[in-house]
Amino acid sequence: MATISFIGLSHGTSHFFHLLLAAPLFPFLAQAFSVSYTQLGLLMTVFFTVSAIVQAGAGFVVDRVGARPVLYFAISCFAVAAFSAAAAPVFWTLYASAALAGLGNGVFHPVNYSILNARVAKPRLGHAFSVHGITGNLGWAAAPVFLAGIAAATSWRHALAAAGCAALASLAVLFSQRRHLDDSALAAQRAAERQSQKAGESNALAFMANPAVWMCWTFFFFTTMAVGAIQSFAPTVATLEYGFSAELSSTIITVYMVVSALGMLLGGWVVARFDRYDGIIAVALAISALAAVLIAMKALAGLGLLLLLAVMGFGAGMAGPSRDMLIRAAATKGALGRVYGVVYSGLDVGLMVAPALFGWLLDHGHTNKIFAFVAVFQTLAILTAWRVGSRTAQAAPAAA
Repeated sequence: MATISFIGLSHGTSHFFHLLLAAPLFPFLAQAFSVSYTQLGLLMTVFFTVSAIVQAGAGFVVDRVGARPVLYFAISCFAVAAFSAAAAPVFWTLYASAALAGLGNGVFHPVNYSILNARVAKPRLGHAFSVHGITGNLGWAAAPVFLAGIAAATSWRHALAAAGCAALASLAVLFSQRRHLDDSALAAQRAAERQSQKAGESNALAFMANPAVWMCWTFFFFTTMAVGAIQSFAPTVATLEYGFSAELSSTIITVYMVVSALGMLLGGWVVARFDRYDGIIAVALAISALAAVLIAMKALAGLGLLLLLAVMGFGAGMAGPSRDMLIRAAATKGALGRVYGVVYSGLDVGLMVAPALFGWLLDHGHTNKIFAFVAVFQTLAILTAWRVGSRTAQAAPAAA
């Protein structure tokens, strides 16, 4: 339980820093530096571009040196990024801070999943993955309150400095509990893999020839396109299509994330009892996609939107633990870090692309089509998960 808790802290920290130089501080930064929201939005583009590139390669480092030192490096990057942003003399230096935060963010999934797979027994992995997802949502939920609250009470510089202190506090806790983060149980697999590479029997990129890895990447891309639409534009849809006030629209993402966390709890329970991960994902995302279609059709008026968003969040959250187990089943032994790194880079790419696509729809007056596209991407994710599950099931007897 200790390992699961401390990896939860790690994941919550990483999601908190997704929003370090994002929407919560945009009004304060716009006023301080007299810049446009397009320039501010580029901070997120820089963050996720660097994160995607780093994430794809971070697994190689994790498989070589182990997860724990990479974790400490990543949180140190967050601290330096926050303190450097707090001291920014001119706006363009914030891009460097965003890049440094992206560098730190890019390693968390290969690090966290390597440690969980090394230290948590398979019957408890579903529970571990659900806690992992929930704490990520809590990090997202905490950042706006923390950053905007301190910025409003004092200044945006104090808010960023406080975030740096929070990163140092997280680092201190994780370093003091380092015995719970030891992934040396995977050392034998890694050593065997390196020996095989030296003998010419395999190479470090061999896992990339596995079609299941790229199907998992595609699955992440599709699901994150859907999440990116909700995070970026659900409040706008609520205002323009459903007539919500600005205050009520601001609750949209909170409702989605809180109910998604509840879905993850149930998903962890379900995945511990059923091993057809693709089937669980299909049911969960089908529920979510149906709710998205009903939103696009404006089937329920007024507060009915909140109900449908809650259903969407619950379905997406329930799919989370099965998604992580599906990737684990598709991974090559000795290459867990590399597989998780490459696969999760699809998440960053989705978060980069989604704002551009759905922003274009908004700019051209297609507000009502946003949730229709969300349903399409979730349906594509279901089909992709089914293909991964089929390939994994076919490969299992051969491996045995």
